[in-house]
Amino acid sequence: MAIAWVFPGQGSQKLGMAAGVLELPGARERFAEASDLLGRDLLAICDGSAKGPDADLNSTGNTQPALYVLETLLVDGLRAQGRTADLVAGHSLGELVALYAAGVFDFTTGLGLIQARSALMAEAGGGAMTAVMGFDRAELDALVAGHDGVVIANDNSSAQVVLSGTPEAVAQVSGALTCKRAIPLAVSGAFHSPFMAGPAARFAATLDTVAFADAAIPVLSNTDPTPQTDEAALKHRLRDQMTTGVRWRETMDALVAAGVDTTVEIGPGNVLSGLIKRSCPSISTAQVAGAADLGL
Repeated sequence: MAIAWVFPGQGSQKLGMAAGVLELPGARERFAEASDLLGRDLLAICDGSAKGPDADLNSTGNTQPALYVLETLLVDGLRAQGRTADLVAGHSLGELVALYAAGVFDFTTGLGLIQARSALMAEAGGGAMTAVMGFDRAELDALVAGHDGVVIANDNSSAQVVLSGTPEAVAQVSGALTCKRAIPLAVSGAFHSPFMAGPAARFAATLDTVAFADAAIPVLSNTDPTPQTDEAALKHRLRDQMTTGVRWRETMDALVAAGVDTTVEIGPGNVLSGLIKRSCPSISTAQVAGAADLGL
């Protein structure tokens, strides 16, 4: 039996999500450390009691640190019970939690990377993203190939992708594509596309100052969903993540090829579990979103 831990990214957050982890050891201290770094009360932001212009949980600068803190607490709760995984993978920001779970860096190091990453992405402008569902892949590929200003940012499954690029190109492709639904996303930039080259270069400079360790558990990266433990390779993959697509459809294929029969989604919601259920019927899914799911 092979088990994979998978970590959701931005979009899985919800108000009140922190309540379920506060009884875990070190939870309030970890939220306090993140709040000190950010300069705002992250726990109050998570429970909806924060006020002011920086109080929105759905703001990228808040969402990413909040999910990172919550998901790393759950990882530590699993570790404390002697549990581990054979593979780890994360969707977008979830890849940094996967690296933490694999022992590539400690909590504080990862928090600094998340703070830098989220700030750079929050400052990005001039782009757009749209999720499309229920389409013909050949038609989609042809339309994307015909427009320089759009790429597939998140290849989530055979029936769901996210387009990213200039507002005009994204609107043209999603408007011309025959699909069941096309939903514009409320984001500040064209994430996971070549249009993020500037922020990606600044994030790479931050990465260069951080020491990684070899992974204790093989990691499937967004830019290259093949098992990897070498610290230099994992850093290189993370460096490229901001400008390339999230290859989640191929990640799920890699889970099947590796003989994974159970995935545990660690974090709020069940978005990744839903994708896995629909795409990989041989894999059973479970979710760990709070202390109650750990039997605590």
